[in-house]
Amino acid sequence: MRRTWLLLAALLLGLAGAPAWSAATVPVLHQHVTDQTGTLTPAQVAQLEARLVALEQKKGSQVAVLMVATTGDQSLEGYSLAVAEAAQLGRAKTDDGLLLLVAKDDRKARIEVGYGLEGVVTDALSSRVIREYLAPKFRANDYFGGISDAVGVLSTLVEGEPLPAPMVAEPGASGSPNLMLAAFVGFFIGMLASGTRLKPVLLRRLGAGGIAAGIAWFVLAAGFTSIVAALVAFLVSSAGGGRFGSGRGHWGSFPAGGGGWGGSSGGGGGWSGGGGSFGGGGASGGW
Repeated sequence: MRRTWLLLAALLLGLAGAPAWSAATVPVLHQHVTDQTGTLTPAQVAQLEARLVALEQKKGSQVAVLMVATTGDQSLEGYSLAVAEAAQLGRAKTDDGLLLLVAKDDRKARIEVGYGLEGVVTDALSSRVIREYLAPKFRANDYFGGISDAVGVLSTLVEGEPLPAPMVAEPGASGSPNLMLAAFVGFFIGMLASGTRLKPVLLRRLGAGGIAAGIAWFVLAAGFTSIVAALVAFLVSSAGGGRFGSGRGHWGSFPAGGGGWGGSSGGGGGWSGGGGSFGGGGASGGW
């Protein structure tokens, strides 16, 4: 009996340790282009990096290229998704990240697409990019040419997607538009609320012949209620970080995910993307 319990405990420990082992095998991205095989020259990496940095600065989307020798015992799809999620490519709530994974020795490639780009970089188009741009040049051992062409097509597709513009901080930006909007909304709500509550009172006064008194009472109550509602709306707007206006670190209703690379091709300490999410969209192929 004791032996049975020991076997069960060992099995549970093994299952618990499996995810940690898998996560440890996923490469950590420090820039847009990572080649762990030494296939690309430093100049080629720098050229691709510059193009993807420019795309991120222009569009806000994060596109990364990762070349590895093999995914080992992990499936290409599982490996690609794990890398994309670990790097958090793309901006939070915009989810405009994309990963081009090349497993050189496995002779396989995958395009992993974030939720926000699935409408324009569809599974069908991702498959075409691999078949028509990557595979032909990879068969001729022109890995840089294939990746460069694929990056060009993917960049064109991403640029056609209507996404929020990259965040540009505006020094001295005022929060007065928020206050004006909150006051207007508060006044409107106050008028509606006070009108609903005072309708029976006003009708009774009108019936008794007190028209002037009824109008005066209505205006006074509406004004007081609207002031209170405007104050509450302003406090809520301020606490929310200026969701309606051009508060620092926001584009409309999209929070600032920011480009973790900061527009540079260097690595430095640990890097993290903007918090983008992936759901398995994209395509895989071989050559």
